[in-house]
Amino acid sequence: MTTLLDRPAPAAPPTVRQVRRQHRLAWIARHSIAIVLAIMFLTPVVYLFLISVMTSNQALTSDYWPNTWHFENYVRVFEVTPLPRYLLNTVIYAVSATVLMLLSSVPAAYALAKLRFRGRNAMFLTVLCVMMLPPQVVTVPLYLMWARYGLTGSLAPLIIPMLFGDAFCIFLLRQFLLTIPTDYLDAARVDGCGEWRTLIRVVLPMARPGIAAAGLFQFFYAWNDYYGPLLYTSENENSWTLSLGLASFHGVHHVDWNLVTAATVLAMAPIVVVFFFAQKAFVQGVTLTGVKG
Repeated sequence: MTTLLDRPAPAAPPTVRQVRRQHRLAWIARHSIAIVLAIMFLTPVVYLFLISVMTSNQALTSDYWPNTWHFENYVRVFEVTPLPRYLLNTVIYAVSATVLMLLSSVPAAYALAKLRFRGRNAMFLTVLCVMMLPPQVVTVPLYLMWARYGLTGSLAPLIIPMLFGDAFCIFLLRQFLLTIPTDYLDAARVDGCGEWRTLIRVVLPMARPGIAAAGLFQFFYAWNDYYGPLLYTSENENSWTLSLGLASFHGVHHVDWNLVTAATVLAMAPIVVVFFFAQKAFVQGVTLTGVKG
């Protein structure tokens, strides 16, 4: 028969340090996949930055860590290339195309989502067909048209078409507007609002996440666009964007990889900052799009 003296002593309660360690290990276990993916995506960016602060002799060698840090490479980039002009052209292209796209695509998406009229399904099918059409198919006729009006060598052939909307953004916005209950629109119409006033006063405030997602998609596309500027502005260096300027810079300074990567980091920085501040609206808009079809 066991006595109280023969029973094992109760285990000591874990210390604060042990509890924190257990919580830390549990957090790592729950987010292990996200941590692995984050490392996979961040490693090339970190390596790109490390190369940008190396010397030209050390860049792209077996040394992955700079022997000496040369932040003056970023200053040299501005000395050997007109990067501010490329940046200004890119901002003009991206902002103008995004604004014009939203002004034209939002009413089109609203009509396809909330208005009842003959041929609506056929128009939506046309939008889907245009979205699937490769842009290279219409390159030659479009270039001849813009050349006839003397607009090649400028950003106009890239900005003006946004007045007629973008097929992908119309589709994205239409899917988002379908999630807005029609009762709100009917209540506005009963109060005497027309379609334009209903769109501006009721739909736009409720569709901010979807509009933000479509705008960011267009902004990112215009910022990274290389094919369009190469096609229309290659003959005029004053109209080059960052993507085209970086390609030319790489051709001239292909040996100085530290300068090439420094210019790449400078071109990436603005778009990273924009996405960092707008990621909440972007993720919300993409998540809610397509809930109702």
